Amino acid sequence: MTREESEAFAARWAEAWNRRDVGAVLEHFHEDIVFTSPTALMIVSSPTVRGKDALRAYWTAALARSASLRFTVDHVLWDPVRRELAIIYTADTGGKSRRVSENLRFDESGRVVSAEVFHGVPAVVRT
Repeated sequence: MTREESEAFAARWAEAWNRRDVGAVLEHFHEDIVFTSPTALMIVSSPTVRGKDALRAYWTAALARSASLRFTVDHVLWDPVRRELAIIYTADTGGKSRRVSENLRFDESGRVVSAEVFHGVPAVVRT
């Protein structure tokens, strides 16, 4: 993946989330995905979700709890050796805004095999 491809991937990823299109987001995920997020702990009582079907169920349940959702990509970091993409973005959900880093690791075929989400402090306006 080139830098341009990683930026395009992140843009499509955010667009799919902004449409609340879980299916479009999941298209890039391996069947045996391992996904870790602090939000998963709140929604499914475990910080780690294993498998594409479980991830779909988690994301569907999380979306049902949020009246609004908007992801705005700030930048991406691509490590070609580790095949890892970090998408740094602002998540506006349910009237709250926070900075997030979503780190996706890809296999040789281009599928996301693991992901870890880090939620930061509330987002502030930059000058």
